[in-house]
Amino acid sequence: MKLPITGFGAVTSIGRDADETFGSLCAGRGGLGPMRGFDHGLYEGTELFEIDDRPEPGADRPLRATGFLLDAVAQAARAAGLGDDLSDCPVLVGTGLRELRSAELWWRDKAPFGPEQLHFGTALRERFGTVDTHTFSNACSASLYTLALGADMLMLGEADTVIVAGVDSITESMFGLADRVQPEPPGALRTLDVNRKGTILGDGAAAVVLRREDVAGPGGRLWGRLRGVGMTCDAKHPTAPDQKQVAEAIRQAHRYAGTRPADIDLLMLHGTGTPLNDLVEASAYGEVFGEDAGGPVVTGIKPMTGHTSGSAGLLSLVVALQVMDSGRVPPLVGLEQPIEEAAGLRLVRHEEAKHEVLLAQVHGFGFGGINAVAIVEAP
Repeated sequence: MKLPITGFGAVTSIGRDADETFGSLCAGRGGLGPMRGFDHGLYEGTELFEIDDRPEPGADRPLRATGFLLDAVAQAARAAGLGDDLSDCPVLVGTGLRELRSAELWWRDKAPFGPEQLHFGTALRERFGTVDTHTFSNACSASLYTLALGADMLMLGEADTVIVAGVDSITESMFGLADRVQPEPPGALRTLDVNRKGTILGDGAAAVVLRREDVAGPGGRLWGRLRGVGMTCDAKHPTAPDQKQVAEAIRQAHRYAGTRPADIDLLMLHGTGTPLNDLVEASAYGEVFGEDAGGPVVTGIKPMTGHTSGSAGLLSLVVALQVMDSGRVPPLVGLEQPIEEAAGLRLVRHEEAKHEVLLAQVHGFGFGGINAVAIVEAP
């Protein structure tokens, strides 16, 4: 598998497009701030990585996730020279919670919201004329799962071009759950740090254009190629990851990509900053890579974007493509004392690094043991 990627887009708390997001990441600028949509008096934690698009603090409105998705898809389609008519292009969307926040506002505040708006396909059809849309809810690995499904469509000849996207906005029910299991607010998301205390949620969306033929397409450019995606679903525990299955997803990715651990130049961590996820991820990586674990440079974006749920994996992949293009590797901000399992890794800390990247490995792991790992190569 070598599928060209000819355009991408992104919307995060640190940028309204992929370039602004990448610039913020390289500068170490995070999007954590006082939460705007929820009542501070109801929760212990009061900071989130939110996209600032509400009319005023404390006010909220429906269909924010849909808006983020439409922005990211429009950016990717424009970059690939596809324009606004996507009637011939399947659009696949990975998400954790779809428009649950809109349903919350409808139930509590009687905000205008209809059941047909739960499905992103409605808005995609109205904006781009899409007739073939699919939404997959696979927790925090959703967008990388969707990437694999989009690749399958191309490999089977069911389409020549596919747009793959991921999106989530923070819902009050998910934030409330996280707030209850983290009685002491983390204060910062500190991936792989011995003093990490948990994750912090963020808004985000990303999209990429995949093609079957190795051409940039009209108006687009070749950013890289998808080599393979490995996936496992162990369902051993509602939330806890399983090291064996995380390692198997990494091995699968290399089998499908025809690569070896020694070939990888960059590792984009899932890196949620939770005690167990970081431990399992680092241990599984070390298990598979062995003596090659110190080869790739290692970083992650969640300390600056927050945990953007279903869009997280694809956002990391977009960043990996930008690293390949620029040679700039964003730092893992807030990492002061790495955990023992990360000893010997080439961690990018404190400030951006310069590094040539030809092959990158991107992680995405979710509740229920839904694991996905993608490998992309430079053009």
